[in-house]
Amino acid sequence: MQFSRNFMIICSALLLCSSLTYGQTASPPAPVAMTTTPTPAPAPAPEYVNLTYLLSVAGPFHTFLNYLESTKVIDTFQSQANNTEQGITIFVPKDDSFKGLKKPSLSNLSDDQLKSLILFHALPKYYALADFNDLSTKGPITTLAGGQYTLNFTDDSGTVHLDSGWSKTKVSSAVHSTDPVAIYQVNKVLLPEAIFGTDIPPTPAPSPAPDISPAADSPSADSKEGGSPSKALPSDSASHRVMKLSIWSHLVLAVLGGLVLLF
Repeated sequence: MQFSRNFMIICSALLLCSSLTYGQTASPPAPVAMTTTPTPAPAPAPEYVNLTYLLSVAGPFHTFLNYLESTKVIDTFQSQANNTEQGITIFVPKDDSFKGLKKPSLSNLSDDQLKSLILFHALPKYYALADFNDLSTKGPITTLAGGQYTLNFTDDSGTVHLDSGWSKTKVSSAVHSTDPVAIYQVNKVLLPEAIFGTDIPPTPAPSPAPDISPAADSPSADSKEGGSPSKALPSDSASHRVMKLSIWSHLVLAVLGGLVLLF
């Protein structure tokens, strides 16, 4: 009786241990924590640049803007600025530059020539002011007008000079210089040789400065004092002549009086 009881206890313990061991082996593995790498945000698209707005508020560029709009070149510039990776660089003459332009005159140009002339004022790439130092060593640079329409650049201690053959000018200020658009003010209208030819009139020599002779030194006080007696000499001689005349007149009167008495 005692043996059967012990046997039952041992069997129950074995069953309990086996069930616990099975439960541990059969349980599913714990889920492994997954670390997700965040996807980098896409680079922001460049801000749209409205060239018409910039030129209308930045300075006295109304004449150039009118040519841009009448020739439809503004659309070409706008597309180059916002739809290409290269960007654009524009050289904008002031209104006074067009007023002073008499020979040659833009009024004699055909529509295609006028359009090419306006395209001639832009480069098909964004250039900061510091980039023109490298451009000065590369020779003629092609503009948006095409292969025959080139500009030469020189950098003189940070001042950018442009030479189109007919026009020699410089960048006087930066209107806008943020990639992809650079706008620089120039003092002259850029006239291409491809339109006006290579028979460039000589640049008139600057007029000489007026030869202003130095003013005569004002007489000093000493010279004035020294000169005063010389000026008084005529008055002294005149008084002497008056005295001599009076003496002679008295002598004549005395002689006449004596003759009267004798006769």
